[in-house]
Amino acid sequence: MIDLWGVPDSWRRWDVTVRDFPLGLLLALASVLPPLQNHGTQLGELPGRPFDALTVAVLALECLPLAVRRRWPALCLALVSVGFAIDQLRAYHTVAGSALAIALVSAGAHLERRRRTTMVLASAAYVALAVALDRQGSPEGVTGFGTFYLLLVLAWGIGAWLRQSRAAEAERRRYVALTARAAERARIASELHDIVTHHVTAMVVQAEAARYLAAAPERLDTTLTAITDTGRRAITDLRHLLDLLNPDHSTDPRTPSVSELRSLVEQTRQAGQPVDFTEEGSPADTTGGAEVAAYRVVQEALTNALKYAHGVRTTVHVQHGERETTVEVTTEDSGSYAEAPGGSGRGLAGLRERVVVLGGEFSAGPRVGGGFVVSARIPTGNPS
Repeated sequence: MIDLWGVPDSWRRWDVTVRDFPLGLLLALASVLPPLQNHGTQLGELPGRPFDALTVAVLALECLPLAVRRRWPALCLALVSVGFAIDQLRAYHTVAGSALAIALVSAGAHLERRRRTTMVLASAAYVALAVALDRQGSPEGVTGFGTFYLLLVLAWGIGAWLRQSRAAEAERRRYVALTARAAERARIASELHDIVTHHVTAMVVQAEAARYLAAAPERLDTTLTAITDTGRRAITDLRHLLDLLNPDHSTDPRTPSVSELRSLVEQTRQAGQPVDFTEEGSPADTTGGAEVAAYRVVQEALTNALKYAHGVRTTVHVQHGERETTVEVTTEDSGSYAEAPGGSGRGLAGLRERVVVLGGEFSAGPRVGGGFVVSARIPTGNPS
């Protein structure tokens, strides 16, 4: 059976010349129908003449060039104009005269170069045709010829408007594509920051501690093992993230969830950071992006604790509610936050943006009584 729904797609895959040819052929066939003879465009109001052998050539010259009206619009307009001029001078008055308007619209829409030159030459050719018709005794007069010229200008203007609309749509699509690409780059950059910063910070802290354990082989071996495990986790996370850039990847890229928080906390403890972890409730069946956001909040807060308050007790509290997940990470006062070199700010800023997009609230800063606190309230079930 013929798939009728697939016909439009198949038709669009054909060459543009093949798709434009039926229009010209239809005009040519309509022109030779007896009821439509001498009922076409009658510029000059000269007495009609019966069709003869030359009429076939005139019809072909007017209609067949429409097949290239989008590929070579200037050539199409030139050939159709010659055929139209002969049609009017011979007073055939065929329906094929309508091809001139189609050619003008196509030229206005698809002509890329020398548009002004084409307009000037076309106008000059029309003036010459009007003079020739007037010498043959046309009663049209200046008013009639001027009105017809304005109609031709209108046809060109419609084509020019279509051209501008097409260009505006192309620009809009380009802007949307650039915006989407920038958003995707920002998202990937945020993920890279979260992954690399946390794992590398843990490895650096562990490596610094290993320098002072030369006299304790057992503790040194434990620390080096922790560094190795951290590096392997970093490689695994990076591989999953890079899957986002692989167009042939058939499965969804791995994203962390709150169920992995215990592993994250344990990794931070191995880096020498005392962490108290409590979790209340259980994640909802549908959390949308809340799980990833909650994991990233804890990850970034622990990373900052390692960098700026290493060895200071940190408390992680996660509570799962029916409609939201709340996270609070508190680091006791160490006096090192103010003295530590400032970071890029990308981490906390990225977290704030991630949580706000999900409709939640995020805050990070010194707490009353000393220390530092990072808190977030993240609605669950948001498909973002």
